[in-house]
Order: sequence, then structure tokens, then C-alpha cells
Amino acid sequence: MNQGFLMQILPLVVIFAVFYFLLIRPQQKRQKERNAMLSALKKGDKVITIGGLHGTITDLNDERVTLKVSDNTRLVFERSAVNAVVNSSEKEEGKEKSES
Repeated sequence: MNQGFLMQILPLVVIFAVFYFLLIRPQQKRQKERNAMLSALKKGDKVITIGGLHGTITDLNDERVTLKVSDNTRLVFERSAVNAVVNSSEKEEGKEKSES
């Protein structure tokens, strides 16, 4: 009777293990990387928001980020609305690599 119970529970354990390694763990890794990116934001960073707006950070605090999107336009966003950091130094490194 003990082997029968083990044979019934084994597929559930295998399914949970597959879900953990294919879905849960990668999502946790992406979330950790995103949190690190948000905490590393600084003035002067060029960023892209979730809505696709490009701008440069002029001011930031724990909750909000102020972006300069043109000469006279500054917009305030939640810090979590930043999707990616695109610094000019990273662009220059990419150009140097492509030229080699």
C-alpha cells in the first residue's frame, strides 16, 4: 500500500518541480534584476518608460522620477514605470563592438 501511494504522488511532485524550474524560478530572477535596475537609477540616466516614452532623469526620490523629455517639458512618473535604462555610454560601447 505504501508503494501505491508513492506512485500516485510522484507525478504531482514531478509536475511541481517542472513548474518551479520553468516558470517560477525564471520569473523570480527577472523580478530581482528589475528591482536592482530600479534601485540603481540616478540623475542623468536615459530611460524608457513602460509606455515607451524616452527621457533623461532630472530628479528622483524613493517613489517618483522626473524625466526631461524635451527642452521645456518635464514629466513625473512612478519609479516603477521605468522599463529600461539606455545610457549613452552603453550605446558608445555597442558602436565600438560593431565596428570591430
